[in-house]
Amino acid sequence: MSRIDDLLEAALKGLPPKPNDQAAQALKKRYSELVSQAVALAIAEDLRSRGLKEARPALPGELGGSGAERRMAGGLGAKKVDVTWATEEAGLLLAISVKSINFKDVRTGNYQKNLVNRRGDMLMEAVTLHRRFPYAVLSAFFFLDKGAATDNTGRRKSTFTNAHARLKLFTGRNDPAGRDEQFERFYLFLVDANAVAPTIEAYEVGKPTNKIALEDIMQELLSIAADRNPDFYELDGPNLRSVS
Repeated sequence: MSRIDDLLEAALKGLPPKPNDQAAQALKKRYSELVSQAVALAIAEDLRSRGLKEARPALPGELGGSGAERRMAGGLGAKKVDVTWATEEAGLLLAISVKSINFKDVRTGNYQKNLVNRRGDMLMEAVTLHRRFPYAVLSAFFFLDKGAATDNTGRRKSTFTNAHARLKLFTGRNDPAGRDEQFERFYLFLVDANAVAPTIEAYEVGKPTNKIALEDIMQELLSIAADRNPDFYELDGPNLRSVS
């Protein structure tokens, strides 16, 4: 396994026991927040190991300060962003929005209840950041409990399948002059976040039958960042290297 695989596996193992679907909403909300925080820390640590030394968040003291997630100025106001890489010279270069749906809706028995709301949250982040930083590489990491792939019935498709259909318009922004609400890359993850042997399956949105390696995802994002900033960075194997 690659370093990013190891980091995300460790992050999931470090989570507290997952509440059941019938638990109080406050408990489920807090668990989902912890998932996002743990994943964001793991991703940022991986980015720093690849040469993006300013990547946040980090543990307290690791970057000489709190290391907390950044509150970035955007075209529609300031916005907290889960994972960022920004420099004094260029401003925001790379950002990753992390969202998750971890619990089945008790009434419907599926994971789709908050799908549209999560999509709206992520698209608003893309719009406000791209309007201020059109050259920034933005990615969305949307984590779904593995049950979202098998909650289909005779009348409806699974949440995982529906998510691909509802999100595929918002991936593949290959031109800095492209649509503000579109991410450079949007990924869906199926997660079993148990403490013993957690699993993660990754898919680019719109390609529900093609699993993609986590290492390939990170390489792709860094490659786009290097292409957008050729006077300052180039891809050097799995890392980003300064050329200034």
